[in-house]
Amino acid sequence: MRKTLTSLLALCLAGTIMADEGMWLPSLISQRIDDMHEKGFHLSAEDIYSINQASLKDAVMLFGGGCTGEVVSSKGLVFTNHHCGYSQIQRHSSVEHDYLKDGFWAMSMEEELPNPGLTVSFLEYMDDVTDRVLSGYSEGMSETQRDSVVAANSKKLIEDATAPGKGLKAEVDALYYGNQYFIFVFREFRDVRLVGAPPSSIGKFGGDTDNWMWPRHTGDFSIFRIYADADNNPADYSSDNIPYTPKRYFKVSAKGVHEGDFTFVYGFPGSTREYVTSDQVRFIGEVSDPNGIRLRTKRLDIQKKYMSGDQAVRIMYSSKNASVSNAWKKWQGEVKGIKRMNTVSRKQEYEAEFTRWAAGTRYEGVIDSLHRYYSELEPYQTAAGYYRESVLTTELLRYSTGIVKALSKDDADTSAILASNYKDYCLPIDRECFVEMVSEFGKNVPAEFLPEHFRSEYAAHGHDAAAWADDLYTTSAFSSESAVKAAIAEGKNLKEDAAYKLMDALTTFYNTGIYPHLNRINGHITLLYRDYMRGQMEFSPEKTFYPDANLTLRVAYGHVSGYHPADGVYYKHQSTIEGIMQKDNPEIFDYNIPQGLRDLYATKDYGRWADENGTVPVCFAATNHTTGGNSGSPVINADGELIGLNFDRVWEGTMSDIVYDPQVCRNICLDVRYLLFIIDKLARDTRLLDEMDIVR
Repeated sequence: MRKTLTSLLALCLAGTIMADEGMWLPSLISQRIDDMHEKGFHLSAEDIYSINQASLKDAVMLFGGGCTGEVVSSKGLVFTNHHCGYSQIQRHSSVEHDYLKDGFWAMSMEEELPNPGLTVSFLEYMDDVTDRVLSGYSEGMSETQRDSVVAANSKKLIEDATAPGKGLKAEVDALYYGNQYFIFVFREFRDVRLVGAPPSSIGKFGGDTDNWMWPRHTGDFSIFRIYADADNNPADYSSDNIPYTPKRYFKVSAKGVHEGDFTFVYGFPGSTREYVTSDQVRFIGEVSDPNGIRLRTKRLDIQKKYMSGDQAVRIMYSSKNASVSNAWKKWQGEVKGIKRMNTVSRKQEYEAEFTRWAAGTRYEGVIDSLHRYYSELEPYQTAAGYYRESVLTTELLRYSTGIVKALSKDDADTSAILASNYKDYCLPIDRECFVEMVSEFGKNVPAEFLPEHFRSEYAAHGHDAAAWADDLYTTSAFSSESAVKAAIAEGKNLKEDAAYKLMDALTTFYNTGIYPHLNRINGHITLLYRDYMRGQMEFSPEKTFYPDANLTLRVAYGHVSGYHPADGVYYKHQSTIEGIMQKDNPEIFDYNIPQGLRDLYATKDYGRWADENGTVPVCFAATNHTTGGNSGSPVINADGELIGLNFDRVWEGTMSDIVYDPQVCRNICLDVRYLLFIIDKLARDTRLLDEMDIVR
């Protein structure tokens, strides 16, 4: 059976696919290399991924657990997005040293700033371990028995792979809903220092207004350096560590890009759901996304009201606000894209055809069973969404249980624990959010999904969230750092605090009254998808089935391209510094560029970074299939040289996690020439340019 499945997967991978859709496993890229060559790529599959020699994979890293970065010098210099390094930049910022607003540039290695807890991981190798993971499994076993076999075999594979040590970590991941398994072995580096970051008015230019939009003019980059011990191995931070010498680093191309040029993105896409049924797509487009948009709009409005009036609050909430707003805007584009492409009805038509084909086969009834389980799942999914997006976002409640748990440890450092929680906390913001979120939660979640404690307390306050907030934020010890310290000094039992009791009631009910049902029903759905995935491959042998993204290293290739977002409208592939100046507005924080950039534009002091038209390119759009996790990914030309940093998708194409439209799905890339221009002309940190291999 497994040999048959492996052959089927190989057949599906070797098929055809429209346009530039797909996120391909690097170790299997030889199955796509002919197509890449036809589209303009000049290197070999071995150049992309090799375990016998240094290859491009050795210059790409998982940055911080959720982004991608790339090495661009022999001294471990790393490029990633500004928004990927945002929390580190914020952590080093204060009112006195506002690196978010003013930027940061280390003029020597001694000035580079350490970031405890930040790691980067390079893929050593990946391998298909399906047979080994399923060794001992037979089809007569229950799903629980199968899970036990998979877990035990995976554990042994990971132990064997990481036995040599020296920073090695490994994971075994399921692909195609458990039809295939791969092991990914990484080497993790723990001393990563901040080298440079432009002002937020460059790195986050346009803020939420421009997020997910094209044309884009954001210089979304930050620069770090990896340090290692004297033997070039991973090590904790030490002043004795030296810059890491990579196996491979990217040459940086200043040659520029043109419409139609070949591009590929090498990175760690986070999550896609290309093969789900119409049930889940309808739920996303009509229930979960609209609910999330509405709830996040309320939180964002409250945050922005306070951030706009106080610089300290702006610094405190910059990272939080960016985190909330990112998905908020993405969901809006996703909803529109799902509707525009008639995705639900198209999926339903496909499912009807599949059902007719499946009659009399092992796949008969799969679609009907999925429909039934999704119908059972929806009320639990909806309630869970309200928990995640409303009451459980309240900081006072989250701090209460987090602090109590942290203080329960024998070696707890009370001062450090409290400082880490309250460093970036604004009570008025949190209190207003509590009022809005409790109102939404109480109004929209059915009584059977509400804990008794919530219902009784809400009723006791006349179902008035504002009255409840007045009481809670006045009496709770968790309303401030000093109040917690006072309560501890007085010997009060923090578990009796009203905030703790409310959060405990909410999480307990979620964990016992909602999650078990979600887990049970999703277990059935996942098992059905394993069959449905195999069935789709047999039903549509002419179609290419790439595995859904799961934060493992992938290659996505395409070309530089503009697009038509609407009738009569065409967006060119490139944006330039002229667009920045057109948007420049000293009255708006996100558009108030540094005066130095205005001066450079006025004098046209672009140096060697001007293009053939005498301007500085800023961003370009391409057809690479990307998603979250690809932020910071290197965008590479046909010769394997770095031409840009991936950082976003266009708003009209954000549904590409579910369905890809070649007409409008575009990834947005920072042109590396703009990055180099900022380093050279604005930061004047020429030592960084000197250590790169810049190709013209």
